[in-house]
Amino acid sequence: MARTIGLATLVAGTLDILFAIILSLTYGRDPMAMLRYVASGPFPAATDWGTAGSATGLLVHFTLMAIMAAAYVWWARPRPHLREMPIRAGVAYGVVTYIIMNLIVVPMRFGMPVSPRPISIASQLFAHVVLVGVPIALITARRSRLN
Repeated sequence: MARTIGLATLVAGTLDILFAIILSLTYGRDPMAMLRYVASGPFPAATDWGTAGSATGLLVHFTLMAIMAAAYVWWARPRPHLREMPIRAGVAYGVVTYIIMNLIVVPMRFGMPVSPRPISIASQLFAHVVLVGVPIALITARRSRLN
């Protein structure tokens, strides 16, 4: 189980953070500042930490991704139908992670809901479904067949 969680974390975490970096650059923002913002979730002062804050943001990102991967692997393990339909399960899990992160976690920490702009909602849903949920579900299904 640990290897599955590790691989899912690495793949989904890398895809998601690369997408966040591309979005940052597309909108003319500094990717290092974006990472410091991520770190400021658990460490509010991280926005002033420079490179250390950015590195902490990367660590926070992959920690959150490990939690997401572990939760899915744990949930899917006794439910073969999730492993038999990984695309469907991954889409559903991506929507669940979107809801949890954008309607619960972010507002609890930052006091603001997800941006109501359609482009923000679409890009966040894309990331959570295509870059996080589906890869985690596919890796879980594949690794369960190997074990």
